[in-house]
Amino acid sequence: MQMINILLVEDNEGDILLTREAFEDARLLTKLEVVRDGHEAIAELTLRLANMGKDLPDLILLDVNLPKRNGHEVLHHIKTTAELRHIPVIMLTTSSSPKDINLSYDNYANCYITKPVEVNNFLEVIATIENFWISIVKLPYQNSAQ
Repeated sequence: MQMINILLVEDNEGDILLTREAFEDARLLTKLEVVRDGHEAIAELTLRLANMGKDLPDLILLDVNLPKRNGHEVLHHIKTTAELRHIPVIMLTTSSSPKDINLSYDNYANCYITKPVEVNNFLEVIATIENFWISIVKLPYQNSAQ
């Protein structure tokens, strides 16, 4: 099994800590990197593209409510950039607003998950994401040579 690079775009330190803990508990080959605002997410992805696409994430967990640039702006950037649009993006947010849900799917989010409030439920959601997106789904290769 290959190492799966996950980019978490999240500004809530508690959610970052819980997400890290959940991925560590799973003992899967994952590398979780964190950026804390929408501007930083776009800058990081742009930098990686400038580095010939090296170390692009295999999966992105994206919050809607972010400082500087919101998750919808980040998602739009990802899905309108040819070299990034293949990366699955999971909207993982506290918002259950129909407007946010519809806008996410309009911008080609791969799925939309509302974060549970209770810690155990949150850890269970992360474990489910892990199981589905890492163990079951075949993620796209970063280049056709793999």
